[in-house]
Amino acid sequence: MTAELGIAEQFAREGADIAVPKTRAFVAVKRVGVHIGLKASDLMLLDTLGAFTQPQDWEEGRRPVVWMSNALLMEQTGFSLSALKRHLRRLVAIGVVAFRDSSNGKRWGRRDAEGHIIEAYGVDLSPLAARAEEFESLYAEVQAERALCQSLRRQITVTRRMIRARLDAALNGGLRGAWGQFIARFEGLLTQLPGPRTPSAALADILDLFRVLLAKVDAAFLGETECAKPTKPVDQQQDMNPTGVINGPHIRTTNELHTVESNCLETKPVEAGAPKDDCRRKSDLDLPTIMQACPEFTTWARTLAGYLKTWDDVHRVAGQLRPMIGVSEQAWDMAQDRMGSQTATIAMILVFEKHCTGEVTSPGGYLRGMVEKYKAGDLHLERSFYGRLTARAA
Repeated sequence: MTAELGIAEQFAREGADIAVPKTRAFVAVKRVGVHIGLKASDLMLLDTLGAFTQPQDWEEGRRPVVWMSNALLMEQTGFSLSALKRHLRRLVAIGVVAFRDSSNGKRWGRRDAEGHIIEAYGVDLSPLAARAEEFESLYAEVQAERALCQSLRRQITVTRRMIRARLDAALNGGLRGAWGQFIARFEGLLTQLPGPRTPSAALADILDLFRVLLAKVDAAFLGETECAKPTKPVDQQQDMNPTGVINGPHIRTTNELHTVESNCLETKPVEAGAPKDDCRRKSDLDLPTIMQACPEFTTWARTLAGYLKTWDDVHRVAGQLRPMIGVSEQAWDMAQDRMGSQTATIAMILVFEKHCTGEVTSPGGYLRGMVEKYKAGDLHLERSFYGRLTARAA
């Protein structure tokens, strides 16, 4: 008797007091087999043992004991005797089976006319029933950890691309600053990119490092671009205290684009005889609705460009965020050409949001699909955004 055998026997006694269907018990252990130390050959042996049990063996008050001989097990699995004993010991050590020995050390058993086990000695699978709920909880934790890791990896990718875009823009624009130091720090972080088995805690630490660097790069970039902005000539500045005709219209001379009068998506009517692909359908979406429905995009956009006031601002930021999620310039240009700049912008925002939340894994293909739906008249962006608002409210 060893401590491992004692623990396995304790699980076996607990499993005899509950009723767990064989299917549930085996599905539970297979889902977490890798995480509890089981190998593929161990699971194959476990499957072979389970095939010799019957549904009534898993009822409350009964123990699913398998009394197959080593010779039959070797024939079914293809293991050598030493390999078979090694796998059985591992199953016992991990606590998924137990040994129920007879007085002479041999495996044997018998059933009654209804198929119930009357007496049996051999390999006891009752620990699987006892630990089914434990394995299911572990599987839920594994799934949650996996989802969290995927989310963190996506955020690392997006943050990394934003840093790269900022650095490229600064170098191409000839901005002054410690860009060499930022590039060196960035390349150092790239060497710390996580492997496939990196836990969420380590991923969160790496993401924090990238975000700190992004904040510093943003501050330097925005500071230099503000300094590089040309000032308006005095004769072009707006007269905030005009004199003259009191009731006459105030006319100002400016090089700035005029702010749109409405933040609702309105497009020009279609001229007679225009091709079908040039149609521009209207949408009731406005900027507040879009920003509330897409918090990930809003966060990144305001980090990149500050407060967004007009559709021009949103369109510009959407174009800047495009390469960060892997959408090609060709796909972006096609979307604008086929749907119009504002509808394409809204579509890009939705694609960006869904990519950040893990709903879309191929943003470029998803955007092209939206263009095809638009051409067929099957694209309903309002439903998507109002649906996201409803889901957030719930």
